[in-house]
Amino acid sequence: MTKDNIIQKLKHIVEPYVNHTENFKNLSETSDFIKDLEINSANLVDVILDIEDEFNIRIENDDMEQMLNVEKSVEVIQQKLK
Repeated sequence: MTKDNIIQKLKHIVEPYVNHTENFKNLSETSDFIKDLEINSANLVDVILDIEDEFNIRIENDDMEQMLNVEKSVEVIQQKLK
């Protein structure tokens, strides 16, 4: 799966949790879920669970702690898909 495909799926997953719609419209690899999109930490857990379901992968706590932005999330997802 390409990075662009993952980012598109990720965008769909995070959309319901976003509190800053303007930054969401400009989502990029450097977008931070908490700072830029204003997703609260409780909802971030929901995002991770949705990612696990969407990609049929298991994300460990160590990986979850790294997944604070789009770029890192894509890296973890790609690694888990291998």
